[in-house]
Amino acid sequence: MTHQPSPPPPAPPLVVVMGVSGSGKSTVGAALAADLGVPFTDADGLHPAANVAKMRAGIPLTDADRAPWLDAVGAELAGHARTGLVVACSALRRAYRDRLRGHAPATVFLHLAGDRAVLADRMTGREGHFMPPALLDSQIDTLEPLAADEAGTTLDTARPVAELVATGAAAVTGTEACSR
Repeated sequence: MTHQPSPPPPAPPLVVVMGVSGSGKSTVGAALAADLGVPFTDADGLHPAANVAKMRAGIPLTDADRAPWLDAVGAELAGHARTGLVVACSALRRAYRDRLRGHAPATVFLHLAGDRAVLADRMTGREGHFMPPALLDSQIDTLEPLAADEAGTTLDTARPVAELVATGAAAVTGTEACSR
């Protein structure tokens, strides 16, 4: 009798929970990582000190400011290819997501999208974060939603965190059809 080898287990997911400030990236990302059994990283912690200082001062970052940060986030993803990883990262533009995929091509994006008023209210209510509510409009203006050819899905931030996590986990593991 010939025995067929078992297929290899699927690779652990590499996920970026993306969106503008106040969309819930850190909250949803940490809960999603726990649900998937993979580590979590908040990309805010990978910003160079100069970027944090600019944002604290209410100055939007330029693409040149973001480049080393995006490379650090991409390296973090690539370094976790064997363990999987969920990263909370704004990833607002297609070019930024392409840069991340340049480091870790299997990355899937979950875009948390929501109403501007709700986002502004969330930002105003949080303490100890360097991103001031005054920069929300610059982030909204910069945002390029996921394109049809990008691996990922868009989720409405008005939904409860548990529902976002369940839908996000199903999307990244392929256990449920994704919709944009």
